[in-house]
Amino acid sequence: MDNLSDTLEKLKLSGSDCASDKLDGCLDCLLQALGQNNVESSDKILQSGILQVFASLLSSQSSCTAKIAHIIAEIAKNEQLRIPCVDAGLIPPLVQLLNCKDQEVLLQTGRALGNICYDSHEGRRAVDQAGGAQIVVDHLRSIYTLTDPENEKLMTVFCGMLMNYSNENDSLQAQLINMGVIPTLVKLLGVHSQNTPLTEMCLVAFGNLAELESSKEQFASTNVAEELVKLFKKQTEHEKKEMIFEVLAPLAENDAIKLQLVEAGLVECLLDIVHLTVSSEKDDDIAELKTASDLMVLLLLGDESMQKLFEGGKGSVFQRVLSWLPSHNHQLQLAGALAIANFARNDGNCIHMVDNGIVQKLIDLLDRHVEDGNVTVQHAALSALRNLAIPVVNKAKMLSAGVAEEVLKFLKSEMPPVQFKLLGTLRMLIDAQAEAAEQLGKNTKLVERLVEWCEAKDHAGVMGESNRLLSALIRHSKSKDVIRTIVASGGIKHLVTMATSEHVIMQNEALVALGLIAALELQSAECELESAKLVQVLHRLLSDERSAPEIKYNSMVLICAVMGSEPLHKEVQSLAFLDVVSKLRSHENKTVAQQASLTEQKLTVQS
Repeated sequence: MDNLSDTLEKLKLSGSDCASDKLDGCLDCLLQALGQNNVESSDKILQSGILQVFASLLSSQSSCTAKIAHIIAEIAKNEQLRIPCVDAGLIPPLVQLLNCKDQEVLLQTGRALGNICYDSHEGRRAVDQAGGAQIVVDHLRSIYTLTDPENEKLMTVFCGMLMNYSNENDSLQAQLINMGVIPTLVKLLGVHSQNTPLTEMCLVAFGNLAELESSKEQFASTNVAEELVKLFKKQTEHEKKEMIFEVLAPLAENDAIKLQLVEAGLVECLLDIVHLTVSSEKDDDIAELKTASDLMVLLLLGDESMQKLFEGGKGSVFQRVLSWLPSHNHQLQLAGALAIANFARNDGNCIHMVDNGIVQKLIDLLDRHVEDGNVTVQHAALSALRNLAIPVVNKAKMLSAGVAEEVLKFLKSEMPPVQFKLLGTLRMLIDAQAEAAEQLGKNTKLVERLVEWCEAKDHAGVMGESNRLLSALIRHSKSKDVIRTIVASGGIKHLVTMATSEHVIMQNEALVALGLIAALELQSAECELESAKLVQVLHRLLSDERSAPEIKYNSMVLICAVMGSEPLHKEVQSLAFLDVVSKLRSHENKTVAQQASLTEQKLTVQS
């Protein structure tokens, strides 16, 4: 270290006037010291104040320039040296060196700038201000076709420098995207797929840029899908596959890229991984199985990619996914159920799947998860059943297959995601199915659970679906027994509250259900309707100019219906409904205006 101190003193005294052979010796000494103990030597270099001398030495290029850049690259490996490098004014001369033709100077300059930028806001800002990124992007664009080892090494360093420059910085990533770096990197990956360090650095740069939404369009306009799949097929090591997965996942969020990946054969690769890892207990294989099956499900989220893989229900991919449902592996069960839910995004697919026995497979899967089951599998299987129940022709078939009974087994679940899907599935199943709606509506356990969930204020989705199912049981059954069950379970107040929802569809569903209650069972519901302040709610809805026409119409129908109850009639009289209703006679919606005239007559006759 004494030798290092002497060298630093010499450099400081002679500065930029040092003869080139002496300077060369001094620089060799510094590099040797840094090689032996980087942290301590870097600290001594910082304390010596020599960094400013390096700035002036770099400005007047010489045969020693590459070594100076090399020294800066080494000391900038230390976090505490990066800001001093910026403060010493090293960035502008380093960026200028990017314009030179000497391969070694370019290599060491790229390393120095990359290390200074690593996790350093100040370093990045200085490189940005000096215009360094554009020069590096231009270099890559001009040399990506060259396959000699020296240029491949330089490209690796430049890719690393751009990675460090823009990592986790949205504005700098956007800047690189605007410079057109993505097509260049994709071409580079295609040419140099045999060079492991370069392809790995390229993948890291992709992963860095792929998170940004604006990058996806640029990626979609290249053949990145083809290149990544080609590269993926060559990999045997878990770590290498994982690196590619980390790029594929954000890219596959884009629908155009999903389709490109499917067309490039990624799905076959993923299915092979599943086949090879499904029985393994190794951590790496378990992780790989999860990543592959998750990515498979993600690819099915795109309409075109999903339909391509469905192939009218005859596709080999669809058939392989079906085989995952009876698997003993929870991850595969989950991926299989999610895949079915994604395939079930249009009526044609749903009808085909139900006609070909998918319902029984999902029931069997759910049956394995009733007692202390896997919540994610429950949620996924219920999602699939809910989607399958949307086409009208599927409802009766699914009901006769026992779907409602299977779903009811999960009523005791305390998990909101499962509760939410369970409710949605039942609501889809009973749509226009009077018999099923009546049967479920008379099920006291179900109705009591719905009333309980109508108060789940911490889970708005569960609360909303419970209200909607309660209303649907009445609307689709039109049954007095169902209404009595709901009255006895305390459900009326929730329907009245639902009429004030911010969602017009929910308001309307509530008002139609309340209208049926008033028409079929007014006497037994009278007290509940009164304590829930139904009449005041209706007055508010009619007075509010923002209420939708259908809300005003159904509110007036309901007013006429509740007049058959003495206490409710008295409330109507006390609230000056005539004034509100008479104004609606001139409403722009003819149906509302006509109902206003009828309601006004009824109010006048019975006042």
